[in-house]
Amino acid sequence: MIRPLCIAACAVALAGCASYSLPTWLGGVEKPKPAALVDNPATLGVKQAWTAKIGAVDYPLNVQVQGTTITLASSDGQIVSLDATSGRELSRIGAGGALAAGVGSDGKTTAVVTRDNDLVTFEGGKEIWRQKLGIGVYTAPFVAGARVFVLLADRSVSAYDGKTGRRLWTQSRAAQQQPLVLKHAGAMLAVGDTLVVGQQGRLAGLNPLTGAPRWEAPVATPRGINDVERVVDLVGRVSRVAENVCVRAFQAAVGCVDTTRGNVIWSKPANGTEGVDGDSSYVFGTEANGTVNAYKRTDGDRLWTTDMLAHRGLTAPLVLGRAVVIGDSLGYVHLLNRDDGKLLNRVATDNSAIAAAPVVVGTTLVVVTKSGGVFAFAPQ
Repeated sequence: MIRPLCIAACAVALAGCASYSLPTWLGGVEKPKPAALVDNPATLGVKQAWTAKIGAVDYPLNVQVQGTTITLASSDGQIVSLDATSGRELSRIGAGGALAAGVGSDGKTTAVVTRDNDLVTFEGGKEIWRQKLGIGVYTAPFVAGARVFVLLADRSVSAYDGKTGRRLWTQSRAAQQQPLVLKHAGAMLAVGDTLVVGQQGRLAGLNPLTGAPRWEAPVATPRGINDVERVVDLVGRVSRVAENVCVRAFQAAVGCVDTTRGNVIWSKPANGTEGVDGDSSYVFGTEANGTVNAYKRTDGDRLWTTDMLAHRGLTAPLVLGRAVVIGDSLGYVHLLNRDDGKLLNRVATDNSAIAAAPVVVGTTLVVVTKSGGVFAFAPQ
């Protein structure tokens, strides 16, 4: 059985800004002001292609891309599929409650988790089954191989039959549980015939048929003096190039793992809270203070760093051609040069924070805001 969590996960999620919760006359620290916007050179042509509306988003949304279709969901449980070429709404389904995690899909089966801890799956526009989970979930379900995989708040993993909802197995590292968990989406993906998940500071390879461990690679280890500082969970998004998977350990490190052998290629100290993205040459990440870093994928050496977006509340990045795309908490989307970090262009949305890491569908860039706006941009 999965042991219940007697914790307040949100305390960990807010740890980075706890010092700003007190007024300065009581010893609090004034929150740094976001860096002012620099002049926009607009050297990379981008135009708005279309917009749509799905409803407010205040949970860790994963925008799912399948072919030319994007599937996303609002906090109140509306699961919406859009044609990425035009923004036309293809379908809208209600999950029967507010969402805690989503969206996962293989193009046929779609899955979300409600705040009542219901794992709900849909097919052909209809609900096919739901299962009550023992504890909360903040990571979108992963749907593959006629199974639905769930990474729970304590970073245990469960697998369900995609057709019936029958639980097939549960795998947990209970003996090494952290006293606190992170209210943030974790890491879960498939590499070949291995299910790869983040469990505390380790990237683990599991047999998707049985849940049996195949390997573990420690990207970061707990080092703080209190429970909050010792949280080292791996967070999404992740960057995969063939068998090389690069990840971020919350407020601890960025590193890359060889998933064929399960060994860490490199790990570098880093103080970020959002995931990473990359290509065959580089890995890019945003720090908690708004610094953006570029690492060489081979050894982790720093290629460049920029603080032009300091304290602007950045999303995980997206590599798009020669640009690194990053959203901020003020509703702007910044396109930086992947080779030197200089600004190529900047576009605005609806003045609310970008709610999820940007995604690309073909050549169309799609971002979602917390107020529920969906904005698509196309190269000129």
